[in-house]
Amino acid sequence: MNERYIHMEKLIGAASGSIYKLTILVAKRALQLADGDKPLVDKPTEKVLDTALREIAAGKICIKGKE
Repeated sequence: MNERYIHMEKLIGAASGSIYKLTILVAKRALQLADGDKPLVDKPTEKVLDTALREIAAGKICIKGKE
């Protein structure tokens, strides 16, 4: 993620304010990407973890049932 810094506020909001839920969300999405799921951002990076973080920051991924 050298090209841009993603602010924690953007990420934590997708996980209902919980750093623990955010960790699980990022890990699950990174595994899905590693297993072949299509990225939801325009320019996916080489690393699936970076792509997962960019998707969450863009609002494309969040916790189910979040109001």
